[in-house]
Amino acid sequence: MIEVRNLTKRYGNRIAVDDLNFTIGQGRIYGFLGPNGAGKSTTMNIMTGYLAPSAGDVLIDGVSIVDMPEKAKTHIGYLPEIPPLYSDMTVREYLSFAAELRKVPRRKIRERCDAVMADLSLVECADRLIRNLSKGYRQRIGLAQALVHEPETLILDEPTVGLDPKQIIEIRELIKKLGKKHTVILSSHILAEVSEICDTILILSGGKLKASGSPAELTKGQSGAIAVTVTSPADEKKILAALSPKLSKGQVRFSSDPAGLVRAEITIGEETVRNDPELASDPRRFVSGLLAQASCPYYSVEIMESSLEKIFLELTEEQETAAERKAAAEPENGKEAGE
Repeated sequence: MIEVRNLTKRYGNRIAVDDLNFTIGQGRIYGFLGPNGAGKSTTMNIMTGYLAPSAGDVLIDGVSIVDMPEKAKTHIGYLPEIPPLYSDMTVREYLSFAAELRKVPRRKIRERCDAVMADLSLVECADRLIRNLSKGYRQRIGLAQALVHEPETLILDEPTVGLDPKQIIEIRELIKKLGKKHTVILSSHILAEVSEICDTILILSGGKLKASGSPAELTKGQSGAIAVTVTSPADEKKILAALSPKLSKGQVRFSSDPAGLVRAEITIGEETVRNDPELASDPRRFVSGLLAQASCPYYSVEIMESSLEKIFLELTEEQETAAERKAAAEPENGKEAGE
């Protein structure tokens, strides 16, 4: 298990990671999701001991990465965005070298190299120079060096960046396979990738943790509110009158349907949902019941679930806006403002 406690990283006046707190459990695949500059790579670099935090700590199986970095690092394998490869070595030479660095006992080095090459389909290129291999194979070698010392946790920074579609699919399948034996933490700014691979998603923006949960939990909406859409041939006044016993005018927004019907988008707040068991158990039946009691005709009543993309954009909008303001304030092409 990994515990991140009050983690902060500053670069001068800029805060890259801002008081992060979260826990990583065993046997799951976690995804750090966020726009460029959100603090994903910085957080991972601190978790692996590559960077020192400005404040806070990371405990890996109870061992502090700040106080006892060597001991903590024995529990993790790390693949940075650019794999740390030596192109003039063969695959076997490089993995043997990585195993020595990771203090794998000499009698076990060959055994461990053979095992990770077999797991990652590298046996056929064991004696080839790394510089002669494709980017997809080099990414596999990067994964192999992270696994050679049998760590409980794998930390992967943008593991599919720069790969072609076929290679991306192969690496994703490898990660899913590795997730059956290891706890895996990966970073990405690709929504589909994180949603497909990860059991739990942590959304970062501006160095802060904005939300966490499974893809299903996140797409249900962060506020706890429920959105229901009604399509009806009735006019707005009649629809509002039908809903008024339970819902206010401010909760309903109207728009026109392409077929000339009225479309009512109803937002039901968390407190209303919590206080009405009938509404919480079946929102569609609740709304259609109100319409039926008022003899208000309707064609459809649907629950609108927020997509992961919508949630992501809502949670990261503040960082994007701040970045745009900063870019607008900076002199173009590095020129001084007075030039």
